[in-house]
Amino acid sequence: MARQARIDVPGYPQHLVVRGNNRAPLFGNDADRLLYLRFMEGALARSGAELHAFALMSNHVHLLATGHRPGELSAFMHHLGSKFARLMNQRWGRTGTLFEGRFRSIMVETDSYLVTCMRYIDLNPVRAGLVRHPADYPWSSFRRNAGLIPLDPLVASPAYLGLGETAESRGKSYRELCESGLAAHEVACIRESVRKSRALGSPAFVKAIESKSASIGDR
Repeated sequence: MARQARIDVPGYPQHLVVRGNNRAPLFGNDADRLLYLRFMEGALARSGAELHAFALMSNHVHLLATGHRPGELSAFMHHLGSKFARLMNQRWGRTGTLFEGRFRSIMVETDSYLVTCMRYIDLNPVRAGLVRHPADYPWSSFRRNAGLIPLDPLVASPAYLGLGETAESRGKSYRELCESGLAAHEVACIRESVRKSRALGSPAFVKAIESKSASIGDR
C-alpha cells in the first residue's frame, strides 16, 4: 500500500507524534528524557522550526511545532530522531529500530484549535494517570505555557499570544483553560485526527487540507 501523502504547508502548526517500535518504551530513565530535550533544542536551532508544546510519555512523544519552509519539520524530526536513536542504542546496548515507522504529522488550524491541541498535549500525563496535576509532570511543556518557568525553548504562537496582553496574564489564562479540562468530544476529535493522520480544525479547513492531500497523491 502506498504511503499517505504528507502535507507540509509552511506557516501552519503540526501535531507531531512518534512512537516506540512495537509500542516499546522510548526512555529508560529520566536521564534519557533530559537527553531528548537537549537534542530537541539542538534540532530546533538547526532547523529553524518553532515548538509550541511537547509531552514525553513512556512509549511516545507529542510535539506541536511550526515550520516556515517546506521540509523544515521533517528535517527537525529526522535530526532529533536519528541522533537520539543512535545514542539510545549505545547507552542500552540495543540494536534495531527505536521508533515505529515514520512520525505522524497532523496539520492544525491556527486559532482556538491550536490552543486546544496545546492543552491536549500538556494534559496527556494527567489523562494517563501519571500525575494529578499537569504542573507535577516535568516532561511536558505545561509549566512553560502556564507561565511557571521561562517559555524557552518554546515560541509563543499568535493563538497563545491572544490569551493575554502580558506573559503573566497569558500564563494565568492558560492555567485556567487547562484546569477546566477538555471536553470528551475534543479529546476524541484529536485522537481521531492522530489515528487517521487527518487535519485538525473547522470542517472547511479539514476539507481544504484533504483536497490538497488528494491532489498530491494524484501526481
